[in-house]
Amino acid sequence: MMRGKTIIVTGANSGIGKATAVELLRRQARVIMACRSPERAEQAAQEIRQEAGPEQGELLVKLLDLASLKSVRSFCEEIIKEEPRLDVLINNAGVYQCPYTKTEDGFEMQFGVNHLGHFLLTNLLLDLLKRSAPSRIVVVSSKLYKYAEINFDDLNSEQSYDKAFAYGRSKLANLLFMLELARRLEDTGVTVNALTPGIVRTNLGRHVHIPFLVKPLFSLFSWAFFRTPEHGAQTSIYLSCSDDVEGVQGKCFADCREEELLPKATDEEVAKKLWDISEVMVGMST
Repeated sequence: MMRGKTIIVTGANSGIGKATAVELLRRQARVIMACRSPERAEQAAQEIRQEAGPEQGELLVKLLDLASLKSVRSFCEEIIKEEPRLDVLINNAGVYQCPYTKTEDGFEMQFGVNHLGHFLLTNLLLDLLKRSAPSRIVVVSSKLYKYAEINFDDLNSEQSYDKAFAYGRSKLANLLFMLELARRLEDTGVTVNALTPGIVRTNLGRHVHIPFLVKPLFSLFSWAFFRTPEHGAQTSIYLSCSDDVEGVQGKCFADCREEELLPKATDEEVAKKLWDISEVMVGMST
């Protein structure tokens, strides 16, 4: 039971984030949906309340555009002002394989939203999380991190852009962020862990081009082999709620079990360097 616990879920209006919000609300948590579009979020909030059934917790919708550092800052100011505590932060939102676009601050969109926006969000909410300890941070990554590298000379994909590689890199950045954050959070009572949800049927794939004739086959294939968002959300819920992971720090999970990461996702020097550069990019370092 999560009664009395306040949980922020980014990107809670669709896919895994939405399924996560339903389950947390069902467990009587106070869930804050942090979403970019107020209209879509309100629509999703109605559906979430219906699905969560009787005896549910409280659901709030707040505006958060991770492609705007200004929006991240004002969201955090509001949370710090209004919320006496924050028990769990779930960094779930993501953009997937979009055409080359830039965020409001000039970052490549996937790196900007999936990594930098969440990097700033987490750092600005850390004091509140520490005051609310024991508290948890949950980072949603992806197994596609395996196909990417962090190229410090071209973090913004200005020399070349491959949308699949850029997505993988943003998800590798999530894991390296989790690693360095875990090191910094030792003995604070705040834990951070990551997860890879597997291939889930969500609208994330809207930018992936599937030839018209293959579409029916692809739909059939995806129903047979891809997970439902509810299934995909299980590990997020496990890391948010379960006593099994109380005190567990800096690990990655899949199917509610710890998963072995490739060396490139556990490289402490790269993680530290990425942290330092990210601080500069989001304007945190003074």
